[in-house]
Amino acid sequence: MIFRKFKDLDISALGMGCMRFPTHGEDNQVDMEKTAEMVDLAMKSGVNYYDTAWGYHGGESEKVMGELLSKYPRDSFYLATKFPGYTTDNIKPGKPEEIFPRQLEKCKTDYFDFYLFHNVSEYNIDAYMDPANGILEYLLERKAEGKIRHLGFSTHGNLDTMRRFLSGYGEYMEFCQIQLNWLDYSLQNAKEKLELLREFDMPVIVMEPVRGGRLANLTDEYANKLRSAAPDRTAAEWAFRFLQGFDNVFVTLSGMSNMDQLRENIATYEKEAPLTDSELKVLFGVAEDMMAKKTLSCTGCKYCLDYCPNGLNIPELIKIYNKHLFRGGSTIPSDMLGDIDTDKRPDACIACGSCESVCPQGIKISEIMGEFSEKIR
Repeated sequence: MIFRKFKDLDISALGMGCMRFPTHGEDNQVDMEKTAEMVDLAMKSGVNYYDTAWGYHGGESEKVMGELLSKYPRDSFYLATKFPGYTTDNIKPGKPEEIFPRQLEKCKTDYFDFYLFHNVSEYNIDAYMDPANGILEYLLERKAEGKIRHLGFSTHGNLDTMRRFLSGYGEYMEFCQIQLNWLDYSLQNAKEKLELLREFDMPVIVMEPVRGGRLANLTDEYANKLRSAAPDRTAAEWAFRFLQGFDNVFVTLSGMSNMDQLRENIATYEKEAPLTDSELKVLFGVAEDMMAKKTLSCTGCKYCLDYCPNGLNIPELIKIYNKHLFRGGSTIPSDMLGDIDTDKRPDACIACGSCESVCPQGIKISEIMGEFSEKIR
């Protein structure tokens, strides 16, 4: 396992993201047996960074990690979780004095090695930075007590939002977690975000290295282009090798859902082998072609699911819509919707905007559902 330095700590360059564990169907029904096997293999292989959050797996992820990591010595791993903050009309920022103690309890720990403001964005930055909410003050007090070892933030926000947060709170932040992969390097201005973080001398944690699996499951057209440049390298390995080329990234999180994914990623991180200039040229060529097709940037994070009043499986619907965009054509055959119930199809969207307020990718979901509905034949 490759290790990278964060201050005086040796952190595994591959971290386990705890948002996409195997389940028994529903997102909040984590398959404990399979997940335990994955955590055991990760620990044995040197993975020592585990990233969960208050809302992952419908609130169950922190409990799962508390249970599974409790069998290991506390100093053998680094545990990260996050404070949730939202500012829509029907979602108010939580109270840290209520949430933080509960997180310690769920995770069966006395402290968090890494603690983050979760997804600082255009929708919640005012609440995060409002002194009346006392969020920063509370977290700094917990840090002084040793219950938080390192404080930082994650973000899907734009550059202006990041700069505002860093300008106000940067002196208290020790690291930043951003969405970075070879497609979003241009598509979501990740290159500029990295440059901004360098200005603040801010170490980086990477999330969404394969965009919820999309960059590990390319169409034959793109997979063949990569295969011609490196016949023995998988699409997932391309994505992780790309990230090994950034010296300010100290851990890359992967939300692995099965043992095969875990084994492949562990093998990739047995050695440092960043992409060459010629390989980067091939990869960016694929990225440019993919962006030209204008597919939606959904990563399947499922943040939206709790905020749809009609219970639509928005990530699954967007996945189907993206297939249509790749396929081309002006209409969408109704059989592409498979066995989705009629009351859970795109035309059930009431365009309330609740899902859009928490979408890290800023997708105009209500507009897409309307377009989707009109194209179904």
